[in-house]
Amino acid sequence: MNIKNKKMNKKYFKYINTLFVVLPMTLIMAFVGLIRNYGFGEDWFFKFLNAWTIMLPVAYISAFLIIPRARKLAEKVNL
Repeated sequence: MNIKNKKMNKKYFKYINTLFVVLPMTLIMAFVGLIRNYGFGEDWFFKFLNAWTIMLPVAYISAFLIIPRARKLAEKVNL
């Protein structure tokens, strides 16, 4: 089966696209926040995972609330 010819169902596109944006963003933010506040301590990786597992669902849900409003605001801006 050739993957290049397959198109994603439009119904799922916005959910997958948002996940691909939120996933690396929350990984970076959790890492930066952890290192800034705690440094590379003994259990830094577990603190990182703990922070990230809370950040990911919050950011994912928030994105669906923010993106439509941001789109409407951007459409109002005349450049």
